[in-house]
Amino acid sequence: MVQQLIIGLIFLAALAYLGWRAWNSLFRKEAGCSKGCGCSADSKLTSANKSGRLPVN
Repeated sequence: MVQQLIIGLIFLAALAYLGWRAWNSLFRKEAGCSKGCGCSADSKLTSANKSGRLPVN
């Protein structure tokens, strides 16, 4: 009985996670990169590095 309860809780947690990811991808307010992570590459550029290139050391 306890094992079934644990499996059920894991299953519900997985469904909640998938639902949260779907909700965020469908109703996201900011435009992001094509990966769907919600980041915006243009807004993260600093004034010193407007080319978008990484610094080379």
